[in-house]
Amino acid sequence: MIQTDYDPQIVAEHAASLAEKGLAFMGVEFFDPSNLAMLFIRFVFNLLICWIIIQFFYYRKSRRKDYYFTFMLFGVTIFLILFILQNLSIEVGFALGLFGIFGMIRYRTETVQIREMTYLFIIIGVSVVNGLSQDVPWVTLTMANVLVILTIWLLESNKFLKHTSTKIVLYEKIALITPDRYDDLIADLKTRTGLDITKAEVGHIDFLRDAAYLKIYYKANSSEINTIDTVTRFS
Repeated sequence: MIQTDYDPQIVAEHAASLAEKGLAFMGVEFFDPSNLAMLFIRFVFNLLICWIIIQFFYYRKSRRKDYYFTFMLFGVTIFLILFILQNLSIEVGFALGLFGIFGMIRYRTETVQIREMTYLFIIIGVSVVNGLSQDVPWVTLTMANVLVILTIWLLESNKFLKHTSTKIVLYEKIALITPDRYDDLIADLKTRTGLDITKAEVGHIDFLRDAAYLKIYYKANSSEINTIDTVTRFS
C-alpha cells in the first residue's frame, strides 16, 4: 500500500503560484485575465472616441462612406498594434513608422483632400495615445480625448469660424473679367449661379475660345462639403 504525504499548505501555495504566473504554452503566457480585460476596455474606449469623431464631425458634412470605413479600420488597427507592441521588446517608433509608410503608399494612388488627410492623422493620433497610455490614469486619458473632440467641434462649427466655399467656373463672358468691371462680373455670377458670391479670381484665359477659368468664393447655405467643387470638365 502506497502512502503519500498531503500538505494542504503546499498545494495552496502551488495553486497561487500558477494563478499568479498564468497559463503558459511553449514558454509564452497563454492567458492573462487582467491584460485581456484591459485590452477589451481600452479597445471599446478607443472605438467609441473614433466613432464620435467620424460620425458627428467628419461624416456629418462629407457623407463619404468609403473614408468612414477607412478611418475606423485605421483607428482599430493602429490601436491593436501599439497595445500589443507595448508589451514586447520592439521599438514602437519603428513599427509605427513602417505602418505609416505603407499607409502613405496606399494613398498616393489617388488625390486625397486636405480635410480627409487631417481626419486621418487625428484618428491615428488618438489611437496612438489610447494604445500607449496603459499607465496613464483614466481621468487624464479621458480628458485628453475630450479636449481633442472639443477642439474639432470649435473648428468645425460656424460660431467661431465663418466657412467659405469655393467653385471653379468656366466663364465665357471674358469682357467682364477686367478689373474695372469686377462689380459687373460679381453681379452676373450671382444671377447665373444663385450663390451669395463674395469674391472671384481670374485664372487661365483662353482668348481663342473666349473663355476663362474663375475661382469663386461664396457663403454656402449648408454646412455639407461639396466633393466636386473643383471639377472643371465632363469625363
